[in-house]
Amino acid sequence: MEPRIQYAKTSDGVSIAYWTLGEGMPFVYMPGNPTTSTQSARQMPDVRRWYDRLAAERMLVRYDPRGGGLSDREVTDLSFDGRLLDLEAVADCLSLGRFVVFAYGLAGPQAIAYAARNPERVAHLVLWCTSSQPSEVVDVARLNALLGLADVDWELCTETLASDIMGWPVGEEARRGAAYLRENATPELLKAGLEAMVQGDVTGLLPQVKSPTLVMHRRGVRAPGLDEARRLASRIPNARLAVLDGKDRLPFRGNTEAVLATINEFLGEGEEAAADAEPREPGAFHTILFTDVEGSTALTDRLGDAKARELLREHERIVREALKAHGGSEVKTMGDGFMASFSSATKALECAIAMQRAFAAHNESAAEPILVRVGLNAGEPIAEDDDLYGTAVNLAARITAQAEGGEILASEAVRQIVAGKKFPFSDLGETTLRGFEDRVHIYQVSWREED
Repeated sequence: MEPRIQYAKTSDGVSIAYWTLGEGMPFVYMPGNPTTSTQSARQMPDVRRWYDRLAAERMLVRYDPRGGGLSDREVTDLSFDGRLLDLEAVADCLSLGRFVVFAYGLAGPQAIAYAARNPERVAHLVLWCTSSQPSEVVDVARLNALLGLADVDWELCTETLASDIMGWPVGEEARRGAAYLRENATPELLKAGLEAMVQGDVTGLLPQVKSPTLVMHRRGVRAPGLDEARRLASRIPNARLAVLDGKDRLPFRGNTEAVLATINEFLGEGEEAAADAEPREPGAFHTILFTDVEGSTALTDRLGDAKARELLREHERIVREALKAHGGSEVKTMGDGFMASFSSATKALECAIAMQRAFAAHNESAAEPILVRVGLNAGEPIAEDDDLYGTAVNLAARITAQAEGGEILASEAVRQIVAGKKFPFSDLGETTLRGFEDRVHIYQVSWREED
């Protein structure tokens, strides 16, 4: 059954064509070029299969950009911000709350900008063979030279663009891609659209992206190169980098099964974590757990941003796996540390022990060890805006700061709650902590198997 073409109206009055396929979490697929057609693309067998597979797990949302496909052609604003209005209009028309944003190629900077500006709406960001800088995706000088052919030889222009810029293999497939370009835009709109898309350098917005982000790349793709994918992942907080074999720039070509499996795993982790995490109720009793990577600043100075970021991503992976396994709820991440909450002090301690054992296993074969402090306290924090505040939280943070890398420290409250559970506590006595008038009793928790 073919999806039904519908229209959404942007805030500046442009009609945007879109369709949806499947059910579940909305997966909004941004147009990779200014001539995308939601209808024509499904006539290509490989693209059709790709869309159908994406829609098998969730609700796929595809739309045509202003000036292309079945959307309004009579438009004057083809700018970077104008194109973001297209995405906003479709999301609003479908009453999407939080949704996944997928983008590749020249659509990447637009997706990054939207995620940075709308963190409350972007549940996950998936980036494929792209960059925050359009000049890393295409050779802008060569693109401008090719666009100069549009008024002279429209067919030659589109065939060269299809292979050089869009990533279609030279030959019959490039000719098919070129016909697709000619069908869905005029020379004037194609030129104006591509010229606008290569203006959107959003490197400065990367640290502002708060959504869980997956950066995907194929090892053989040269523009952008693998180094650019690493740079992109290292500058987005908590981003994950997945490098796949192959050289096709288009995600629906080559080994698409590996691409789909990586996307499904990434999105599935978020869905399972949301289902497994215990809800935080206002005024409820929580055990608060903090992690902190020891010497993270020195680590960055010594290794450089990219390599240090790789280590921090491993820290994030280990912590999130432990939280998932023990029913912990991630409250927030601070770059080199986590704050999590548990309704069970026993589960919190079991989680802390599992974390330290996982880090120890990692360090046995790692060139650079990850030494993590873990601190715990229990109490009734204030719940507000998906965060926790108050004395119980502050004390957990101060206890964490007292720990050495590879150590677990807990408060008297935690020890008393789990009395009789045979956790191996060592009494470290009382100490003075900043911000607390009374001295605080702290206990070390042994976690090594031999202990």
